[in-house]
Amino acid sequence: MNNTQNTDVIIIGAGLTGLTAAHYLKKQGKNVRVIEKNTHTGGVIQTVKEDGFTFETGPNTGVLGNPDVAELFEELQKDVTLETADPAAKRRLIWKGKDWHALPSGPISAIGTPLFTWYDKFRILGEPFRKKGTKPNESVADLVRRRLGKSFLDYAVNPFISGVYAGDPEYLVTEFALPKLFNLEHNYGSFVGGAMKKRKEPKEPRDEKATREVFSAKGGLASLIKALEKSVGLESITLGAENTQVQPDRDGFTVTTTADGETQTIRAPKVISTAGGHAFDSLYPFLVKEELAPFKELKYATVTQVILGFKNWKGMPLNAFGGLIPAKENKNMLGVLFTSSFFQNRAPEGGAVLSVFMGGIRQPEMIDFSDEQIQQVLEKELVPMMKLTELKPDLQHIYRYRHAIPQYGASSKERFEMIDRLEGKYPGLILAGNIRNGIGMADRIKQARMITEKEI
Repeated sequence: MNNTQNTDVIIIGAGLTGLTAAHYLKKQGKNVRVIEKNTHTGGVIQTVKEDGFTFETGPNTGVLGNPDVAELFEELQKDVTLETADPAAKRRLIWKGKDWHALPSGPISAIGTPLFTWYDKFRILGEPFRKKGTKPNESVADLVRRRLGKSFLDYAVNPFISGVYAGDPEYLVTEFALPKLFNLEHNYGSFVGGAMKKRKEPKEPRDEKATREVFSAKGGLASLIKALEKSVGLESITLGAENTQVQPDRDGFTVTTTADGETQTIRAPKVISTAGGHAFDSLYPFLVKEELAPFKELKYATVTQVILGFKNWKGMPLNAFGGLIPAKENKNMLGVLFTSSFFQNRAPEGGAVLSVFMGGIRQPEMIDFSDEQIQQVLEKELVPMMKLTELKPDLQHIYRYRHAIPQYGASSKERFEMIDRLEGKYPGLILAGNIRNGIGMADRIKQARMITEKEI
């Protein structure tokens, strides 16, 4: 049976970007149809409540890096509450040698830390006076070595990149992967001087909402997804959609998809796509090989996440955001997040929830490790790191993500140019999602708002 309908905007994907876009379009009075391949909304954002524990199976936190995040929560305040992290989250740990060391938070702690060499500690005094870089597509690693020194790369930036991108600073290009850092040097001449100048610049009242605090939603990030789902309306969302294809036509676009055994044909003058680059082949059959190439070449980090819940925590004090493990330390883990230490009601009183991350660009083969192999890594590495005598959690789950995080390398420029070209060639097609404009939750919310205000 074929069911044909018309709408104002079709949105491919009911993750954070797609739902936020649909929310703002509904506010404008537009009719939307959201098409999602999974049988649930939210994409990789999923919160699980089990045996007294609350944990995330995808992204665990976001950063209030722009006012759009705070404003979205304000609009949805009847159905979801913004939760910012306990101040303990400001403390970040880095593994070096045989112990954790706090990442310096100021000049005094920077002097005493064993993470960086004395040469680089003194060298940083000259950072504001170094010349701007001129190398096109300069990697994050090259930039940090040039401006800060090798030990800062090894024990600050490398683990940071693992925590954010699960990536390799030698591969990621600063201009695309860390545009704010890139702009500090190119607009102000320096990281240190630029940061100080930016703090002194007058801010609009709206900008004060971008506090840079770590955030979630009370009860877990699924609360935000459910609030967006309610705003959009389940009647406007097709779940479990298979064989979805987009085709341009005279009046815009025709999208065909199959859900619950029924083929739907939907027409609209506008299509917002939030799909990953790996899905473009089947989703856009009208694109030629040359047009698909920049998306097929987009590299993704694979990530394995292990959730561990303890009703009675007997390890080291968890008074920090978590710990990151530099590649130089030759471990099989990227880092550990201490979620229950900075968000409320994530574990029973006296207990703890840990999220352990493995694989990434550093060790892509770990995505195919068996549960037994993962267990061996945890017992060999996590137990001594966390000062445990044995690994006997009350709750344990393993999740694997083959297309976890896109890597913004040198090919990003070609991809961004192709997005502009395709949107010009096919008016009404908007290619969004994490293939551009950043990978964080704040980036996704800002992008969704931007495209619905400027391009619809």
